[in-house]
Amino acid sequence: MREIFAGLPWWIKWVAVPVIALVVFGGLIASVVGFVITLLFKVLVFVALVGGLIYVVRKFTTSSSSRGDW
Repeated sequence: MREIFAGLPWWIKWVAVPVIALVVFGGLIASVVGFVITLLFKVLVFVALVGGLIYVVRKFTTSSSSRGDW
C-alpha cells in the first residue's frame, strides 16, 4: 500500500482520497454520528429525570418528617 501512495502527488493523498472516502462512507458516518448524539441526548434526559425524581422524593420526605416532629 505504501508503494502505491509513494508515487502519487500530495493532493491525491491528502485531498482526493479523503473526499472519496467521505462520499462513499458519508451516509454510514452520518448514521453513526446521529445514533451517538441521539443516545447521548436520551442518557442526558434519563439522568435529568432520575435526578429530578430524587430531588422531589427527598424534598417531600424531609418536609413530612419535619412536620411529624411538631
